[in-house]
Amino acid sequence: MSGLVLKLSPKERVLINGAVIENGDRRSRLAIMTPDANILRLRDAIHPEEAKTPVRRACYALQLVLSGDSDPKDVHHNLLRQVEELSQVFTDGDSRKVLGEASQAVIDGQHYRALKSLRSLLPREDRLFAMRPN
Repeated sequence: MSGLVLKLSPKERVLINGAVIENGDRRSRLAIMTPDANILRLRDAIHPEEAKTPVRRACYALQLVLSGDSDPKDVHHNLLRQVEELSQVFTDGDSRKVLGEASQAVIDGQHYRALKSLRSLLPREDRLFAMRPN
C-alpha cells in the first residue's frame, strides 16, 4: 500500500484539502491515496500567536501550505530560506540531518514530510530558549 496512512484517535480532527474531518468514537486508520492531498492534523497545528520562534514560524508557514491558505509556489523560496537560517543555529549532526530532510521535502513539494521533520526540532528549540539568559 502506498500513500500516507493516518491513525486517528477517537474524536481527533484532521484537515484534508480544506475540509475538517472528525473521527468517530473509535480509533481508525485512513489511507490517503492522493499524492498531492493537503493534510494537517489539527492536534499538531500551531496557532498564529504561537509562531514566535524560528522553528515554529517555519512550521506555521508549512501549515498554511497544507491548509491551502498559501500557494506552494509563492512560499517555496521563503521556506527554503527559513530552513537554511535554522541550519545556522542547529549545527549538530542530528539536527543537520533533519534540516536536510526538511529542505529536500520542500524541494520535492512534500510539505507534510517537511513539517514532520521540522516539528522534531521543536523540543531542541525549546531547550535552547530555556537556556537563554533573561
